[in-house]
Parts: sequence; C-alpha cells; structure tokens
Amino acid sequence: MSFKRCFPPVVDARTRVLILGSLPGEASLAHQQYYAHKQNKFWHLVGEVIGVDLPTLDYEARLQALRDHRVGLWDVVAQARREGSLDGNIRDHAGNDLVALIEGLPALEAIAFNGGTAARIGERILGVHAQRFRLLMLPSSSPAYASMNFAAKLVAWRALGDMVGEPVDARASKRVKP
Repeated sequence: MSFKRCFPPVVDARTRVLILGSLPGEASLAHQQYYAHKQNKFWHLVGEVIGVDLPTLDYEARLQALRDHRVGLWDVVAQARREGSLDGNIRDHAGNDLVALIEGLPALEAIAFNGGTAARIGERILGVHAQRFRLLMLPSSSPAYASMNFAAKLVAWRALGDMVGEPVDARASKRVKP
C-alpha cells in the first residue's frame, strides 16, 4: 500500500463553516488539488450552496470563492497508507490536529463532514471540542457513494446555506453611506 498525505487547510480568520473530508484520492493527489476527480460532485454541491458556478472556475479561484463565502476546507487524515482512493482502504492513519485548527478560527460556527469516514475519524479527533459547534454529517460527494443521487445529496448539502456568508464584495456594495 502506498503512503498518502493531505493538503494544507484552506481557511482564514473569517471561516464560519469548515468542511472536512477524509483524505485526497488518487486524482486529487496527482493534480495536487482538493476534489480533482471529475466525477466527484464536491465543487457542484458547494457551488449550488454558495451560488457560484465553481466547476467553471480555475482551482485557485474556486478556493478563493470558498474563502469569500466563509467556507473552509481540510481533511481529517493527515497521512495514511491506502491503495487506491476508497476510504475503506485507509490504513495506519494519523489524524490532523483539528483542535489546533479550530482554535485558530474565531468565526467558526459549524463543522461539516463530507462522508461517513470523515465524520467517524473527525469526531474522534475533536472529542469534547466538537460540542461547541454545529455538526453536519453530509453524504459523501465521492462517486464511490452511489447509493444517493446528486439531487438527494444536494438537499442534504443545502443545510450549509444558512451558515455560509455573502462574498466580501457583495457585503461592501450593500453598505449605505451616511
């Protein structure tokens, strides 16, 4: 089994919602991008929630759109042995220091887990610290989770909608000058 490592977190001090996956798959590792597999619906789901056509943007613009809408992104597994991309093949994993990350996010209100593996590992790592936040268990955006279609996944993912923020520029344009 080959050894895999996660990417750095995509967060800033304004992050209100933190979406946690398990560990990047083969396509993501090859491209050095979160959710790079063309059949993974992550960018479609989050794009629907924040009202931005994320799949049409280049990768850096996608990440900026997440930050602009106060959405953070990381994985619960720092490193592990895994053959292929399936979460069920994760072995000998070391968790990310999620507690240190959330302590540095003053605006954080909710933590969303992208799939069951991320939820199981993430809740174990967070322990009692998870009680301070709204926790959302979302259906996996992975094509491997085929027992639920896109429309049903989107219904669940829309729960993020009341927690994401308007983009910085949109808020600035709504300000009324005295």
